Amino acid sequence: MGLYAIILAGGSGTRLWPRSRAEHPKQFLDLVSERTMLQETYERIAPLIPVQNVFVITGWRYVDDVRAQLPYIPETQVIGEPEGRGTAPPAALAALLLRERDPNAVTFILPADHVIPDEQTFRTALVAASQVANENYLVTLGITPTFPETGYGYIEAGEPLSDANGLKVFRVRRFLEKPILEKAQEFLASGNYFWNSGIFIWRADKILEEFAKYQPAMRAQLERIVSEGFDAASFSSNWGALQNETLDYGIMEKAERVAVIPLDVGWNDVGSWAALFDLMERDASDNVVHGNHIGVDTQSSYIFANKRLVATIGLENMVVVDTEDALLICPKERAQDVKKIVDELKRRKANDYL
Repeated sequence: MGLYAIILAGGSGTRLWPRSRAEHPKQFLDLVSERTMLQETYERIAPLIPVQNVFVITGWRYVDDVRAQLPYIPETQVIGEPEGRGTAPPAALAALLLRERDPNAVTFILPADHVIPDEQTFRTALVAASQVANENYLVTLGITPTFPETGYGYIEAGEPLSDANGLKVFRVRRFLEKPILEKAQEFLASGNYFWNSGIFIWRADKILEEFAKYQPAMRAQLERIVSEGFDAASFSSNWGALQNETLDYGIMEKAERVAVIPLDVGWNDVGSWAALFDLMERDASDNVVHGNHIGVDTQSSYIFANKRLVATIGLENMVVVDTEDALLICPKERAQDVKKIVDELKRRKANDYL
């Protein structure tokens, strides 16, 4: 049984505008350490998976960025999508590529923009998940919630299955969309619901069976791409004809043998400036500051100063992000709405700022 990692690095990170841009999104930024989020994702699984078993699927425009940041990964294992089509197509494509190389391959589907401080427990969970996957389950990692978050999807656990590698394993009862606050509070109180991490583990042959059952047209189009050796014209036309589909909705919510392993690893998907604030070390005024800042009566705020001095007076629970061509100012509780700014820029066709 070979272990393989499929790192999905094609997202645009719109909620971290104006630092995260279309040409250089958040997975390629050093947001939480001196390494980029993509580099941290690879280094997190490197002790478990040899580099020759790591694939990165990204947008075609980011292939050079991936190769520059992860030069040790074989070039042929950095695959550029012609355009974004959700998480389902790249996962199926990876399974097709591994089908001939290693029929018993167990694949870990890993987003490139997560923060997981407890790396050892995370790797323990991946080993556990690989054991469960070899029992023909599709496996996901659920994150034990610490507060009633409304920005994440949830997983409801069903009956317990056998433990694996010292961790509890449950059958998934259902996946739930992002809840309203009252529902999120109920989920937190019950102890039976977990944040949906978007991390998946399965055998390549098993997930291909599920795609044949639930997404047959998608699988057939991807088969053509592989059989034609990634011919540029075929790749572009067949990929462009795919429907936009997530793994959650397209496969996981439909499949019968789905398991979840709950974890408490300090996970964060850095989905907003407020989420990033929660991860970072703060100063005596409870501020997170990058760059040259002078604050008077400023507290509990996130301040990013690029080249200019940023001076603030009387701010509390705010986000200030200053870049060379754009300045963002918003309350932390409105950080999820940064995407609305990006949407408005698209409507105005202000591409220089995207």
